[in-house]
Amino acid sequence: MKVIILCGGLGTRLREETEFRPKPMVNIGDRPIIWHIMKYYSQFGCQEFVLALGYKGEMIKNYFCHYELMNNDVTLELGRSENLYIHYSHDEIGWKVTLADTGETSLKGSRLKKAGRYVSDETFMVTYGDGIANIDINALLKFHHAHGKLATVTGINPMARFGELKVVGDRVALFAEKPKNGATLVSGGFFVFNRKILDYLTEDVFCDLETGPLEQIAKEGQLMVYKHKGFWACMDTLRDVEYLNKLWDSGKAKWKIWQ
Repeated sequence: MKVIILCGGLGTRLREETEFRPKPMVNIGDRPIIWHIMKYYSQFGCQEFVLALGYKGEMIKNYFCHYELMNNDVTLELGRSENLYIHYSHDEIGWKVTLADTGETSLKGSRLKKAGRYVSDETFMVTYGDGIANIDINALLKFHHAHGKLATVTGINPMARFGELKVVGDRVALFAEKPKNGATLVSGGFFVFNRKILDYLTEDVFCDLETGPLEQIAKEGQLMVYKHKGFWACMDTLRDVEYLNKLWDSGKAKWKIWQ
């Protein structure tokens, strides 16, 4: 099953990094977050990706077009470019990556509509290029097929950014470090769509995904939520970058389910 990853946003809240590169190319460890997302999906047998490119998309193209040379040992003979041998040693063999230019300033609905031309299956998945999680993709797909509706969004209960204080008078009755935000669910990406969703979209650069199309689909009773209670995080600010790298460096990256 193909996975469309939305990679074109400006990433304005992460200007420290995105002034020089698109957000999906910001590293966790020594690999960009887009690689982590793709690596995670591949553990469930999803190895066909369509990357909807926009802002600084040429950097993502460059990364994948030179992937073999940069991630394997290479033997070459100077002066004879045809005598180039790649010693394949990475585990990403078999990934099929379509790099689709979807416009420098297009909103997400427009990007999805344009990237949809590379998807012929009845069902496909979509996610954001800056969110990582430990969602059971098999369970997500099973849920989607069971309800038979047009679309599934993964609902997550994000951690608060600061510790919560419950106060009685001047006394702290409870201190909760980064508590859950109650019962509130928000969209965490990791969508599953029937291709009929493309009928709700246009290639107009102002066509959004959440505002308009998904609101309409919800009104029609065709949007279901898969509730994920595990790990989820996004790379939205420099603080998020530091947090995700801290998890990775300490061996506590819950999305790392590969060896």
